[in-house]
Amino acid sequence: MNTQTCTRLRFTKMHGLGNDFVVFDGISQSVALTPEQCRHIADRHFGIGCDQILLVEKPARDDVDFRYRIFNADGGEVEQCGNGARCFVRFVHDKCLTDKTTIRVETASGVIEPRLLDSGLVTVNMGAPRFAPADIPFAAEAEALTYPLKVGQHVIEIAALSMGNPHAVLRVNDLDSAPVDILGAAIESHARFPQRVNAGFMQVLTPHDVRLRVYERGAGETLACGTGACAAAVAGIRQGWLQSPVSVHTKGGDLVIEWAGQGQPVYMTGPAVTVFEGEIEL
Repeated sequence: MNTQTCTRLRFTKMHGLGNDFVVFDGISQSVALTPEQCRHIADRHFGIGCDQILLVEKPARDDVDFRYRIFNADGGEVEQCGNGARCFVRFVHDKCLTDKTTIRVETASGVIEPRLLDSGLVTVNMGAPRFAPADIPFAAEAEALTYPLKVGQHVIEIAALSMGNPHAVLRVNDLDSAPVDILGAAIESHARFPQRVNAGFMQVLTPHDVRLRVYERGAGETLACGTGACAAAVAGIRQGWLQSPVSVHTKGGDLVIEWAGQGQPVYMTGPAVTVFEGEIEL
């Protein structure tokens, strides 16, 4: 297949609210995955099957404990994954790679701090959201709470922000009838998002409760999206629809998002579960 042919790699299958991952320990074994191999691993018929592949590596700097790399099912490397971050701290703790319950992790978009709670849940300091169009990135003349976005013959209103990766959040009245597959795909690849975008569809239930579906960049609709939950809660709080803390109800389960406002970090709390261990030959 390529230079990795006949290499056997140990992996752990994990999930956060059904958003599932294949996790590789790149510290105790050498892992160098090509996009083709990532697509094979993620394939639910011919591979292991997952939304994303997570790679644990030694840090490249002195002020963090680990480096965290994320590959989507389409083989592309991305900056951030919130549900994956919770699985990351569970993994390194269970594998005795650290005895710390709070770790500092280097990602492509900055440092995050997952913390393993006594309850078994994991809280992650996801950093402060960014709203400047250039930081998302998003093509707009100036920063705004919402933006009109022409999709086909229709104009929709979205919030756009970065949680280390780009998000567009659309409020809908009825999540069950929302055209997530069709509209989500159109938003994901919209020309105004030069690096594509995660498209979130949010139904507000109360000031502290929302339902959410996310069409993820490079993965399609997933059962849950951690950074998407953060983005939806932040967008709703900024527009006055929501108040912190916000319970975000996804198809896979619930996350609690806390945000104190502009310039403050977003805290996400939810589960991280190990499903099984195995080896794959690449």
